[in-house]
Amino acid sequence: MVVDAHEDLAWNMLTFGRDYARSVVETRHLEQDSEAPLRNGDTLLGWEDYLAGRVAVVFSTLFAAPQRSKPGSWESQVYQDTDQAHTLYWDQVEQYHRFVDHNPDKFQLIEKREDLRSVISCWNEPLPREESSSERQTGCSVGLLILMEGAEGVRTPAELEDWWDAGVRIIGPAWIGTRFCGGTHEPGPMTSEGWALLDSMQDIGFVLDISHMDEKAALQALDNYEGHIIASHANANALLKGVDSNRHLSTSVIEKLVERKGVVGVVPHNPFLQAGWKSSDGKKAVSLEAVVDQIDFMCQVAGNANHVGLGSDFDGGFGYPSTPAEINTIADLQKLVPLLLQKGYTDIDIEAIFSRNWLTLLENCLP
Repeated sequence: MVVDAHEDLAWNMLTFGRDYARSVVETRHLEQDSEAPLRNGDTLLGWEDYLAGRVAVVFSTLFAAPQRSKPGSWESQVYQDTDQAHTLYWDQVEQYHRFVDHNPDKFQLIEKREDLRSVISCWNEPLPREESSSERQTGCSVGLLILMEGAEGVRTPAELEDWWDAGVRIIGPAWIGTRFCGGTHEPGPMTSEGWALLDSMQDIGFVLDISHMDEKAALQALDNYEGHIIASHANANALLKGVDSNRHLSTSVIEKLVERKGVVGVVPHNPFLQAGWKSSDGKKAVSLEAVVDQIDFMCQVAGNANHVGLGSDFDGGFGYPSTPAEINTIADLQKLVPLLLQKGYTDIDIEAIFSRNWLTLLENCLP
């Protein structure tokens, strides 16, 4: 079973009209000669592929970009101020609710432990070996847990109760830099507004996601935030020699996150796996072995397999051409299993990496 800690589903639905109740094959066929694969790559996500890959839970993001980072006229999820960010993020929350309402046999929102247990109970049922994975799991739902990536949609801390009531359970204050803290390509510490945000998040019970936070801000948050802390989608910069970016996690941040009993979701994105990778290098230039290396590095830092998971970020600004050679859809994350076994990881370790670490955290943080 897989828990994927980062997918930008609502952004794709509203930007490109993608319907994740379809299969990857269907979506790719429908998107031939369209804007979507040109701007975001061929999709990696779809209902049948979730089933085939035993993807039981997805952390489904709210994401919009500030105007200064707008990649082109095609991008609709862009804000100029906090009011616009608030509107865009709220539209995405409503998109998730509509999507689940339209596909109740396939998807379910996770807001409480009861919801999580309802989703997981089906995936945990013993099933006949002779049937295919997708056939055996047809009756199961994929649970969607809402994660806010970049918090500019929160105009004041007083609004956090509204976001909580709408189903948001995880908040990452940064994407690039925000008024709360430094972020990717825009370094800096926590700000006074950032501390006020964290204080209110802590009081309500949000999980803090330090992905995209600048190292200085992340370390400050790790030292002071008393709630649960994760990095939903981030790799170790120690394996990316020569990459000058604050996007990846320093060993100091990983050590502190482990100390705080957090979990890191490893990203199977070629530029995050091989320093200097470019699209012209081709998909085959990177293997899933590089994902195993990232997982193994996290485990070696932690001293065990209890603090690393998967956070694919699939369809999050990249698609099929920018993933390792062995990946065609999200179902192919299962190909990590034999590679981890060869590396010396046990079945119990692999279960922890694929799902148990994230599930344990959710059991501890959900109401």
